[in-house]
Amino acid sequence: MWGRSTLSRTGSFRPENLGQNALAMIGNLCFTLFVLVVLVFTIIAATYEPEDPLFHPSSKITNFLTSDLNATFKSDSTVVKTGEDFMAPNQTVFETTFINVTDVNLGVPLREDINADEVTPFECESQMGKPIDCTDPAVFNLLMTSAIEEFKDIHFYRFGKPVRGYNDSSCHMAWRFRPKEGKTAAFYKDYRSFVIHRSDNCTLSVVRIGDYHSGGNARKRKRNQRPGFEKPQMNQEQQGAALPVVGEFVNDTLPAIETEGSFSSGKYLLYDGGGERCKSMDHYLWSFMCALGEAQYLNRTLVMDMSICLSSIYTSSGQDEEQKDFRYYFDFEHLKESASVLDRTQFWVDWNKWHQKDGLALFLVDDVKITPMKLADVQDTLVMRKFGLNEPDNYWYRVCEGEAESVIQRPWHMIWKSRRLMDIVSAIATKLNWDFDSVHVVRGEKARNLELWPNLAADTAPEALISTLQEKVDEGRNLYIATDEPDTSFFDPLKDKFSTHFLDEYKELWDENSEWYSETMKLNSGVPVEFDGYMRASVDTEVFLRGKKQIETFNDLTRDCKDGVNTCSTAS
Repeated sequence: MWGRSTLSRTGSFRPENLGQNALAMIGNLCFTLFVLVVLVFTIIAATYEPEDPLFHPSSKITNFLTSDLNATFKSDSTVVKTGEDFMAPNQTVFETTFINVTDVNLGVPLREDINADEVTPFECESQMGKPIDCTDPAVFNLLMTSAIEEFKDIHFYRFGKPVRGYNDSSCHMAWRFRPKEGKTAAFYKDYRSFVIHRSDNCTLSVVRIGDYHSGGNARKRKRNQRPGFEKPQMNQEQQGAALPVVGEFVNDTLPAIETEGSFSSGKYLLYDGGGERCKSMDHYLWSFMCALGEAQYLNRTLVMDMSICLSSIYTSSGQDEEQKDFRYYFDFEHLKESASVLDRTQFWVDWNKWHQKDGLALFLVDDVKITPMKLADVQDTLVMRKFGLNEPDNYWYRVCEGEAESVIQRPWHMIWKSRRLMDIVSAIATKLNWDFDSVHVVRGEKARNLELWPNLAADTAPEALISTLQEKVDEGRNLYIATDEPDTSFFDPLKDKFSTHFLDEYKELWDENSEWYSETMKLNSGVPVEFDGYMRASVDTEVFLRGKKQIETFNDLTRDCKDGVNTCSTAS
């Protein structure tokens, strides 16, 4: 036995068998390595929790948050895009429907065009000293012509009928317009005071046009409609036709259900808890849009919390701040006209009043893995998703991941920026006659971090800015500087070349005498609202985007990469 065994063993090491043995050993080694790799990968996959999976759950959020349109601002101001940013303006329609001076002739000659010889002394004498008749078609023609000739950098699309101003010699008139070089799909509304002079021969002329929104008598309030509840579904053509109009009265009162029957016959979706509280605004909105998308898929009314916790990254206190109204930041009037939504506080009042009497049922869901598709046949009045405490598994947007991602569509067209904030943007642009260039200068912490941004501080110093900007901006131009540099006197050397402007020059647009201040205070039960960091960043960004030339820090001013050294090739 021993001899037979020895012969068999030694035979396997014969020279002619060495190749086969080597291949067998290599195969065994490769298989062992493969098993180890699979084991390690399995352990990592089972235990790894990303810091914030918001930023990489799908290609959609990546494209949304890193659009080339405003790359510098996207990484530095954290101002999230909303529905109107994705609208492509129909330039053909816009450009063929605006009103020229030649279109103003409505069949009634302007008084200033009347030959003085054709006016009898008696007719002229009888008019002297009388108030200007703002309803006279000739006056209407005069005001339209004066406005078109005065404001050469905007296109006029509609004029409102003039009304009496604050005295006998003034008329107020409103109009809807767009800047001639506007890049956003939106209309703006202005209403001005016109001072009219009647000469000795009865010729009428406009001697002064007031400032932005000076003609308050021409501003029409919307009629309060009964709060609708079931919203008709709009097709894509209708959605595209709806454009923001900045400058109108905002009717963003909270919708209410007027009768027991209408409440009890409704179907509702409510998200409770979760890790969204006090996160960045883009995190909040990405999750909120998931909830709104699921509500639409299930054909239910979304019960939403109107109170937002503002992250410390936007607050002057450096602390998270609760009780910030959704309407401070987003256009709730457009949302409630586009979707079926209800304030959570009002919902629970109605639920407690009627759920026992009418036998209303609640269907509780406490697992994000239960997809919206599995809830489609639920007939209970209220579907409540309850989210736990463990982040990131308690983020709302988890509902729309995986299998649901191809089913739930986030309805971005329903979310627009606050028109109160956009009215401030419009006011600043109007004060600059819609004829300005803009530059974004990032400094702050990045300029002090020489390891990641070694050139930024030098490239954004005043001398360097003058050198760079004079090649891009004509001398003497209005230049709006959007910046995180707190001391704007830092940019004083630029005043020799350009007419510089900064956000804080326009504080009167949100101070205690402003319309924004009074309207937001009403939303806040009479308590003044701070113009916080997110609002500032929103307005700064939007004014920047309305410049005729837009110069960004990392695209145009510095050699550094916006995300630090060696990231230029991967930056959006």
